[in-house]
Amino acid sequence: MRDLTKTFKALSDRNRIRILKMLEIKPLCVCEITEVLQLATSTVSKHLSILRDVDFIIDEKDGKWVNYSLNEAVKKEYVDQLLPLVRTWVSSEAVIKEDQKKVQTVDRNKICGI
Repeated sequence: MRDLTKTFKALSDRNRIRILKMLEIKPLCVCEITEVLQLATSTVSKHLSILRDVDFIIDEKDGKWVNYSLNEAVKKEYVDQLLPLVRTWVSSEAVIKEDQKKVQTVDRNKICGI
């Protein structure tokens, strides 16, 4: 029961759902997610930590970047069943559409001044 509760708590925040919907488009680093959400880096990092703890997302080091992506090889039963549903939820919401447009053009090299 504890895993189920943690899983639904991870989905109980608007910004965490927005992050999941953005990661449907492509893997992103913290600075890119921060740019789209217009939140503090520490806040975005906390959201990512919560999503990673329940296995909705994974992180992978790529040079100096850490890329976050949806966990397509989920081992947890609840996440395995919910992640495909999340893909179908709220896709027509204006904020989700706007986020997805921004994800298409966000560039970590420009954001971080590299």
